[in-house]
Formats: sequence, structure tokens, C-alpha cells
Amino acid sequence: MRRSSGLYYRSVEDQNGNRGLLLVIQDFERIPLPGLGRSVHRLGLSASYRPGKEAVHRALDAGLNFFFCYGFDTQMIRVLRDLPPGTRENLVFATGAYNLLWWYPNLRRTLEKRLRQLRTDHIDIFLLLGLMGKETYIERVLEELRRLREEGKVRATGISIHDRKLAGRLVAGGAIEVLMMRYNAAHRGAEQDIFPHLAQHNPIAINHTATRWTYLLRRPRDWPKDGRIPTAGMCYRFVLSNPHIHVCLTAPRNVQQFEENLAAVHQGPLSQEEMQFMCEFGDAVHKMKKWFM
Repeated sequence: MRRSSGLYYRSVEDQNGNRGLLLVIQDFERIPLPGLGRSVHRLGLSASYRPGKEAVHRALDAGLNFFFCYGFDTQMIRVLRDLPPGTRENLVFATGAYNLLWWYPNLRRTLEKRLRQLRTDHIDIFLLLGLMGKETYIERVLEELRRLREEGKVRATGISIHDRKLAGRLVAGGAIEVLMMRYNAAHRGAEQDIFPHLAQHNPIAINHTATRWTYLLRRPRDWPKDGRIPTAGMCYRFVLSNPHIHVCLTAPRNVQQFEENLAAVHQGPLSQEEMQFMCEFGDAVHKMKKWFM
């Protein structure tokens, strides 16, 4: 049995006598983050939909300690920057510089701005966000991120990416410490392209878009009119039922949505029946082939 970051691999044997490793979650709601030496709640908070400062305070009171913010997330930033040092030490702040379509982003300038906004001397996780398969400058990105980490301004660095095959190659080669990815019931390609490559180097795996931009909360074409529709909470439980994911981000619009999502996570992993339903519904959503793959 090999233990790693709140997960463990158990040796299993199928009915044909073939042996392999099964990845198992030690704790559904909390997990240590590789390389950071800090345990976090597996539901992370994003304030991109401006849920109000009350929602951020409620998350803190509920024990959430992983917070992702952009520079425009002023509601979250104002709460986090005013926290006492003792509270700050138990939190993980994640942010990043967004990939620009026509020119290379200034990672250092973005990092310095976030440090000023949060009134801190370091960021726990700093990412290049929205990398879209531009392998032409990936080495430059990784080198610049490495320098920022060596200067002590960042604890861990990585990328957010939609190109799953490129992500799989990067994690397989140990090139990144943190990977933010898209994984949900409608987009399960990471199960083949990314997850099999994670074990060797064990990067931090952060997930976003659990509801597939709310499409998993709507009735797709050809779905029975009286058929069941997932809740947002079920979408988060779907993601967190996969032991490869350390943290799944939730971006509620208000306190009530946050409370509902958190209450759902308290229910634990999906049952086999719930998982089958989510996959069937996700397939129906995926067949709609809307604006994103």
C-alpha cells in the first residue's frame, strides 16, 4: 500500500487474476496538499460571481480554507486581506495571470499586484490561467514560474489548461506542481488523458466548472420532461468522488447557494446509482455540443 497526500493506493485483483492499484480517498472532505504541508477542505471557494462578503465569511466559519481569486474579486480580497495573521496561516490562497490570446502575459506584474491586493508577502499557489495548447512558450512560462517560486513569493506554481492531452504530458513529465483542469459529468476526458499520469509526480489537482457552466443543471434536448435533473451539489459530489481531485472550486452567487453546495458535500461520495445517473445525464449534455467542447 502506497500512501500519498491524503490518498492511498490499494492492491486489487479482478476476476481474471489481473492485479492493479486502486486509488482511494482517506477523507472525503479534507486532504493534505502535496508540497504545501497544509490540509484543506476539498471544496474551495471562488467569488467570481460576487456572492457577497457574507458568503466569504460563512465559508471561513464553515472550515473552508482554500480560496481562489482573480484581481477583480474585490469582495473576497477585502475579507481575506483583513484577516489576522493567525487565521491567514491556516488558509491557502490561489490566483494567477490570465493567458492573453494575442500576447504573452506579464506574470511578475500580476503576482506583484495580487500581493499588494491581499497585503501579503507570498501567494500559496500562482498559475498561468487558460493555457490553450500553446506549447511554443510553455518552457518560458515554466521557467518564469520557477523563478518566482525560488524568490519566495510563491509556494507552488502551475497552469490552468483545457488541452487535456498537453496537460497529461506535462504532469507525466513532472513539469508542474499544480494543475487546474475542467472535469465534470459532461466532460470526463481527464479520466483517460490526465488522471492516469498523476500518480508518479503527484501534483496538486484543482477542478473548476463542476456544473459545466450550469448546463448540468438544465434539461438537455431529448431528456424526459419528467426526468430527474442534477443539483449543483450533486455536480460537486461527482467531482469530489474522484480521488484524483484534491480541490473542487465552487462559485456560488449568494450565501444560500453556498450553504446548499456545502450541505451536499457533507453527504459524501455519490452512490453507484447516483454516479450512473450523473454519467447518463452528462452524456446527454455533452451531445448538445454547445459553445464549448
